[in-house]
Amino acid sequence: MERYIVTLRCVDAPGVIHAMASALLRAQGNILEQAQFTDEATGKFSMRTRFETPLHDLKIVSSLLDTEVNKFDPIITLRREDERRRALIMVSQQDHCLADLLYRHANGELPIDIPVIVSNHDDCHALAQQYDIPFVQIPVTSANKIDAERDLMSLINEHSVDVVVLARYMQILSNDFCSALEGRIINIHHSFLPGFKGARPYQQAYDRGVKLIGATAHFVTADLDEGPIIEQDVHRVQHNHSAIDLAEIGRDVERRVLARAVRLYSEDRVLLDDQRTVIFA
Repeated sequence: MERYIVTLRCVDAPGVIHAMASALLRAQGNILEQAQFTDEATGKFSMRTRFETPLHDLKIVSSLLDTEVNKFDPIITLRREDERRRALIMVSQQDHCLADLLYRHANGELPIDIPVIVSNHDDCHALAQQYDIPFVQIPVTSANKIDAERDLMSLINEHSVDVVVLARYMQILSNDFCSALEGRIINIHHSFLPGFKGARPYQQAYDRGVKLIGATAHFVTADLDEGPIIEQDVHRVQHNHSAIDLAEIGRDVERRVLARAVRLYSEDRVLLDDQRTVIFA
C-alpha cells in the first residue's frame, strides 16, 4: 500500500466532502487521518487527508481526485507521504535555531530533507560541516542584493527546494523574492507578534518590565513581520530577570517555535487562508 497526503482549499459548498470521499473510493483509498475546517467569516473550506491505496502511480491518483473535485475550483496538493519536503535553511551569525533544527533532523524528529544551508556570514560553516550538509555563503550588501537573491533563487531551483527556513537570517528579502515564494518562506521572529520591533527587542522588553516574552513563526511577505502566523509560544518572566536572562529564555522559545512550525509545514498541516493560516495539528 502507498500512503499519500492530500490537502484541499476551496469556497465551501455542499458536496465537497462527498466528492473527495468518492475520489478516494475510486482510488481504492482507505482514510488514515482526516481534518477539515470551514471559516464562516470567509466562506473558505480547508481539508487535509492522509490515506493509503494500492495505486502507486501519483499521476493516476491525482487524476482521480481532480475528476471528482474539479467543479469546486479547488487548490489541491498531493504527495507521497515518504517523499519529504526539501528545506533550504538560511542563517546569519546566531546559530541556536539552526543547531536545534539540525539536531532534530539528525535524530529523525523533523521529516524533511536539508540539501543546503545558506548564510551571509561564515560563522555557521563548521556547524553545517558537523552534520555533513553543504554550506554556501552568499554575502549581502546594499550594492549586491539583487545578485545575491538571484544566486539564492538558483540554489532553490537547483535543489528543488519546497520551503525556505529563516533560522535567524538577519537580512530583509526583497518584495519580488517574497512574492515569488509566497507561502514557502518561514521566519522566526524574536517576539510574540505584534510586539517590540527594531533593534534590541529584549532590552526593550526589559525596559518596559514585561511579564511574558515569546516568539512567532510566520510566513514571510513583503510586509515586514506581518505575514500569516504559523506558531507562537510565550514564557513568563519575573522582575528579577535581566535583559541577558530574557535573551536566553527567548532563544529557547525561538528554537521550540521554529521547530514546531517546520514540522507542521513538513506534514502539510499548514494551509493558507488569505492572511491567516489553518493549522491541522
